[in-house]
Amino acid sequence: MQKKIVITGGPGTGKSTVIEELILRNYDCMEEISRQVTIEAQQQGIDQLFLTDPLLFSEKLLEGRMQQFQNACELESDLVFFDRGIPDVHAYMEYANQEYPEKYVVNSVKHKYTKVFIMPPWKEIYTSDNERYEDYEQALKIHTYLHRTYHELGYEIIEVPTGTIAARTDFILGNI
Repeated sequence: MQKKIVITGGPGTGKSTVIEELILRNYDCMEEISRQVTIEAQQQGIDQLFLTDPLLFSEKLLEGRMQQFQNACELESDLVFFDRGIPDVHAYMEYANQEYPEKYVVNSVKHKYTKVFIMPPWKEIYTSDNERYEDYEQALKIHTYLHRTYHELGYEIIEVPTGTIAARTDFILGNI
């Protein structure tokens, strides 16, 4: 049976860097899609789609993450890593105090992951950029919403300690 592993956490915690390391180690990974959604919106003249139309942004993310889940099911791999999971979508909506359709939670329940690793906020590595608009204080709050959302869905959440990319990747692999 295929193991689907989510690596989640607030912005700027090193998730994508660990995913890149897993790819270098020849693991199948589903990369973060929110940057692509943001960039596509910017190309259409919308600076921050999540801030302008959180529901539209979240709909695009939900659709993309469900497609990633389906794509993973079609792989012959026994182990697939995800840079964020479906529950991240409604966790962010909760953080933004936005209403969202019940299908967000329904799809989070329907598409189950095997394990969830959360990367804690780490001020020393945090940076913002054109696609990551949140400041560090907002990243701390987002972390809390992500943790709560996965917990409410019944997941055991494993916190990844800070450290080198290799050490963090080894920690995740050692706890699967």
